[in-house]
Amino acid sequence: LAMSRLLAGDYAAAWPEYQWRWKTAEYAPRRRAFPQPEWLGHRALVGRTILLHAEQGFGDTLQFCRYAPAVQALGATVVLEVPPALKRLLQGLPGTQQVVARGESLPPFDFHCPLLSLPGALGSTLDTLPTPIPYLRTDPTLVAGWAHRLGAGGRPRVGLAWAGNPGHGNDRNRSARLEDLAPLLRPGCRFVSLQKALRGADQAWMKRHASAHAEFIHLGADLGDFADTAALVEQLDVVITVDTAIAHLAGALGKLTWVLLPFAPDWRWLLDRRDSPWYPSMRLFRQRATGDWGGVIGEV
Repeated sequence: LAMSRLLAGDYAAAWPEYQWRWKTAEYAPRRRAFPQPEWLGHRALVGRTILLHAEQGFGDTLQFCRYAPAVQALGATVVLEVPPALKRLLQGLPGTQQVVARGESLPPFDFHCPLLSLPGALGSTLDTLPTPIPYLRTDPTLVAGWAHRLGAGGRPRVGLAWAGNPGHGNDRNRSARLEDLAPLLRPGCRFVSLQKALRGADQAWMKRHASAHAEFIHLGADLGDFADTAALVEQLDVVITVDTAIAHLAGALGKLTWVLLPFAPDWRWLLDRRDSPWYPSMRLFRQRATGDWGGVIGEV
């Protein structure tokens, strides 16, 4: 019920029902057993320290860490716990006093809240989403390094990401193949792969077509964590990506972002819309039938 209401944009009715995720086989094992009480918006935070902690994937963390300033504005000291691959990027996130990686020692705190419970705790609707874009900061040294690596040139730089985590439950629908994006690889632009790792079929395609697509470069071995990827994204003119963490990273940086969506989209992309209330610089391209990447790429 919550997922259906979220997909329909009925956020006020959806967030209370979304707490039922902790009763499901997928999410119950992820629930943290802190002795401190869980904060869901009903207790004062003035003078208190609250731990906001990631509960789902990289993209979810990047999307919902934006709520830290709103929690701080209630008088709280905010500690943010994130996956290790995101710690360097999120250091100094507005609204946070400290960012720790999952597995590191936590400072003392009075309350805790999972990141995806924050919209409900703060009463978010489609009209009141916090969108101070960009809310992520990049390391100038890393940005300069990518600028040197990519070199000068007047051709537009297009970042491409076509596949997410293969272990994701919906990977077969939301991920494409590099071959699906091949019609985009035309002269006039420089194409930069934002994939950290390549699947076997994509490696094989790249090897077969490398000579025909000299304008396409893959830099995965040099992408250590999301701070590296964010700095690379800063050097691009547009990012074209499927529904994966790269979409949230680019959107949170305020980069022009085109997202390729499966026929049945994840709830956060809503239905029918070409834009996203979460990311003002984003444009959505939707499949019109299950598996129809050809139609989406043709439109792009």
